[in-house]
Amino acid sequence: MADRRPLVPPPYGMEGYDLGALNQEQQNRLWNFKINSRIANEYYLRDHPEVEWLLSDFLRSVLLKRPEDIREFASEYYTDANLPDRIQNMRKESPVETAPN
Repeated sequence: MADRRPLVPPPYGMEGYDLGALNQEQQNRLWNFKINSRIANEYYLRDHPEVEWLLSDFLRSVLLKRPEDIREFASEYYTDANLPDRIQNMRKESPVETAPN
């Protein structure tokens, strides 16, 4: 199996990678878990286009309104009683409806 050492340094502000923390079997299991998680996430997102609509509408609102307190804005956005209706409207306006697998 190929060496899976990181090709880039750790993100700013984080400690260095502890390359000896996992043995080879644990590294392989972690790698397979990550791959399977990404595949499962991709299937989920394909089956639920409303996630993309929700995120894109939120980002559009942020960019248009440019709130001072993004956390407060997100809290209000995601607890808005009209949010389910907006998502339903986006579903109706969507040009392509995703077919279930």
